[in-house]
Amino acid sequence: MSPVEPDPSVQWAQLSVEHETLYRYGTPVDQAHHLACLRPLVDAGQQVQDFSLQVTPTPAQLRNRVDDHGNERAYFALHSAHRELSVMAQSQVWVANRYEGLDPTRGATCEEVRDMLTYRAHAPFEPASEYLYPSPYVPNLEPLREYAAQSLLPDRPLAEAAIELMQRIYDDFDYAPASTDISTPVLDVFIERKGVCQDFAHLMLACLRVSGLAGRYVSGYLLTQPPEGQPALVGADASHAWVSVWVPGLGQDLAGDWLDLDPTNACVPGHHHVRVAHGRDFGDVTPLRGVIRGGGEHTFLVRVTTRLISGAGQAPV
Repeated sequence: MSPVEPDPSVQWAQLSVEHETLYRYGTPVDQAHHLACLRPLVDAGQQVQDFSLQVTPTPAQLRNRVDDHGNERAYFALHSAHRELSVMAQSQVWVANRYEGLDPTRGATCEEVRDMLTYRAHAPFEPASEYLYPSPYVPNLEPLREYAAQSLLPDRPLAEAAIELMQRIYDDFDYAPASTDISTPVLDVFIERKGVCQDFAHLMLACLRVSGLAGRYVSGYLLTQPPEGQPALVGADASHAWVSVWVPGLGQDLAGDWLDLDPTNACVPGHHHVRVAHGRDFGDVTPLRGVIRGGGEHTFLVRVTTRLISGAGQAPV
């Protein structure tokens, strides 16, 4: 992706991310085809200073492409037998606080946004409507409509309502590592009242979409080195997930009409959230997926390290 000219008046933080995935196979893998979604996004609020992707063994083919959601993906194939696969992505990223000075009462109301997203014959296509409908991990569930309705009142500014919904999910649900996996249905998370970041992102998206509002899943990383005296945020040294809500008229130049919200930590993302990809749900932005021939039983290990190189300062050059 081509870099976007940064705004010199905005404060930026520089972060580095190392994301390593290691597979070990019980028997040799003869053929493998993989798709990686590991390069951070580039836009007015985030700049990639450097990125490298190292695959071991060296792949026979490696090419990049941009998907329908605007994410950069790397496809690679291995045609020789191997019992280990290592994928190391290293990034240096400048991140702006895209929501500095946010006024949650600004922008369209819940009902106005529902009306904008309502299908009408011959009306212009609204790209945000791609994130309005159910997806494999985000079904329409009636109990979530009732839960969301307490916040998403028709005449209430959507940004304000969505922030309250995020806070309620944070208050009502427990962060419980290893309590779920990617196959755990959203309804089970809602009933059990516990999960991890991807569960809370899918849950909030289900609340929005069943209420006629558009939201997309955001994958990325979270820096959890807190200022002195403040607690660390949940999600250290792992991929993280949050949501982005379509709020026309939000008035944030670096974010357009999309408001990012992190229900795992009850915060509006700022300098410490690095965005990698967005889509309808986790299935659109899986960091690494593929098909193999052979391999037998296998294990895998993921290690993520996010560091702050420099705090908020001048724009990147």
